[in-house]
Amino acid sequence: MKAIGYTQSLPITNPEALKDIELAHPVANGGDLLVKISAIAVNPVDYKVRLKAEPSAGEYKVLGWDAVGEVVAVGEEVADFSLGDVVYYAGDITRQGSNAEYQLVDERIVGKKPKNLSDPEAAALPLTAITAWEMLFEHLAIKQQAPTSSDKSNEVILVVGAAGGVGSILVQLAKAITGATVIATASRESSQEWVKQLGADYVVDHSEPLKPQIDALVANNVIGQVTHVASLNSTATYFDTYTELLVPFGKIAMIDDPVTPLDIMKMKPKSLSFHIEFMFARSMFNASDIQEQSRLLNRVAELIEQGYIQTTIGKNLGTINAENLRAAHQELESGQSIGKLVLEGF
Repeated sequence: MKAIGYTQSLPITNPEALKDIELAHPVANGGDLLVKISAIAVNPVDYKVRLKAEPSAGEYKVLGWDAVGEVVAVGEEVADFSLGDVVYYAGDITRQGSNAEYQLVDERIVGKKPKNLSDPEAAALPLTAITAWEMLFEHLAIKQQAPTSSDKSNEVILVVGAAGGVGSILVQLAKAITGATVIATASRESSQEWVKQLGADYVVDHSEPLKPQIDALVANNVIGQVTHVASLNSTATYFDTYTELLVPFGKIAMIDDPVTPLDIMKMKPKSLSFHIEFMFARSMFNASDIQEQSRLLNRVAELIEQGYIQTTIGKNLGTINAENLRAAHQELESGQSIGKLVLEGF
C-alpha cells in the first residue's frame, strides 16, 4: 500500500524528512478495524513526533493522528462496527499512523463520521475534539447542559490560543453545551474574527498583557472573574497571569510542553488545581474507560449533525503525499495556521 514515512528525524525542508513509500497491507485481528483512508488532518503532534522519534534501523515510521475512512475488514472481536461503516478517529500514538492507504485502529477509540460533513471536513475534528472534550469536561469539570438551553452559569473560561485546532473546537463545545462565558485570546485580525465566528463571547489580544484587558471587563461588570483556564500554548509565559486572574479553587488545564519549569506552589494561596491533557493517554495505557473516546466522538458527531458545531477545517492542501505533508508540517511549525490542515485521497 502507499504510505508516507521517514527513517530519521530531519528538518522539514529536507526532502527525506517525509517520503512516499510502499508498505505491506495490514490485516485486522482482535478488536481492530481495517480502515481504507480517504482523508486526514495534520496536527502539531505530527511534527513533534517526527523531530523526536526515530524508528528502528531499516524501518519506516508512519505519522498521522486524524483520519476518516471506510471499514473494509474487522477483527474477530469487533462488536460495534461493520464493513462499509464510514468512521473518524484520532488513533493511537504507539501504532502506525493514518498517513497511509490503510490503517488498523482499535474500535474503542473510533466514532461514526458526521453524516453532514465531507470526509476532509470530518478529518479536521477527531484529535482536537477529543482533546477539547477531555479538557472541558474531565479536567476542568465544566458543567454540561443541553444545547437547547440558554441558561448562563457563573463559569468563566479563558481559552489561550483559541484560533488553533484545539481552541477552534473547544470554543464551540463550550458555547454549545455549557453555560460558561468564553474569553478567547487571539492576536491577528483574521484569528480574532475566526474565534468570534466560532462563538467566543469576548476576545483579548495575547500579544498584549492579558490581565489588564480582562480586569477591565471585570471592572465594568461585563464578566465575572475567571474560574477556568484552557491553556493551549505558551503556558510558561502566562502561568503567573493565570494564578493572578483565577478565583480561589479555580482550575488550569494545559496541552503544551513548557520548556521552562512551572512554579506550581504559586497556586497554593488560592488552592488552584492544575491538569495536563494528553488525549493519547487512554489508548497508550489501554485504560479501563478507553471506550469513552468512541462515545464522545459519536456525541460530537450528533452535535455537528444537529447544527450546533461546525468543522474547524482551515485549509485543504490536496492529495495525501509526501510533498503536501511536508508543506503541512512546515506551516504548522511556523505557528501561523488557523483551524486545521487537511489532505484527501491518494
